[in-house]
Amino acid sequence: MNPLEKFKDWYNEETQKSTVRIPSACCLSSIGIDGFPNARMVSLKEVREEKFVVTGPMNSKKGKELLANPKASLIFWWTDTERQIRVQGEAFQIEDELADHYFKDRNKESQIVSAISNQGAEIDDITELMTLFKQRKAECTNTEIERPKDWSGFYIVPKRIEFMEFNKNRFHYRELFTRNNNKWYKVMLQP
Repeated sequence: MNPLEKFKDWYNEETQKSTVRIPSACCLSSIGIDGFPNARMVSLKEVREEKFVVTGPMNSKKGKELLANPKASLIFWWTDTERQIRVQGEAFQIEDELADHYFKDRNKESQIVSAISNQGAEIDDITELMTLFKQRKAECTNTEIERPKDWSGFYIVPKRIEFMEFNKNRFHYRELFTRNNNKWYKVMLQP
């Protein structure tokens, strides 16, 4: 079985059962510029042509880290189906046309925040940024907001995908798929 098909099946099942507001939430980990691992929650946009897609500013910490060292992992933890999926792979920046598409899909307020904010940068007083946000919101009522040039996304091309189904007795069912020469190989793992 192709693990990406299995991922889609599990993802669809979770989104149908899920009671959480953002069932696409996952933990994205990168290797920090300082050599330490760095993790944050992001929203999976889709699985496209066997690649996981996440978006955000390229000048953010995650953007800089993935551009400098394009190795990433994603972890999905789904409480409603009691499943976990771990993905490891290489990160490649998405095309501008695709970034435009995802940016247009964001609500207007999220677009404004992306346009005025330097994600993760230090700030002395958030009041000025809040004032700028309100001003831009009032100005952009009937206009389209252009995608900032530093806002894009990454494909995570999986090398390894591990599926784990939790059991109350801790005898968890685990499968690890590894890609080698464009072919997937599966092994079972002990709980």
